[in-house]
Amino acid sequence: MFESLSGEMQLILVVLVIAVLFIFVFYNSKRNKEKLYNRRSRNFKNNVLEKRKSKESNELGSK
Repeated sequence: MFESLSGEMQLILVVLVIAVLFIFVFYNSKRNKEKLYNRRSRNFKNNVLEKRKSKESNELGSK
């Protein structure tokens, strides 16, 4: 496929592809770390209790 390109062009192309892949992996890793960090701050038990309280107060207010 790349036989028509010179050896130097093939090398440059390979380096560019590796650089693009590295940038993609770096960006994806950064995005995943942010997701995990936000997940740590959440507390399932507290969220469930808050939802129950708000649901109960909404039901009492509507009756």
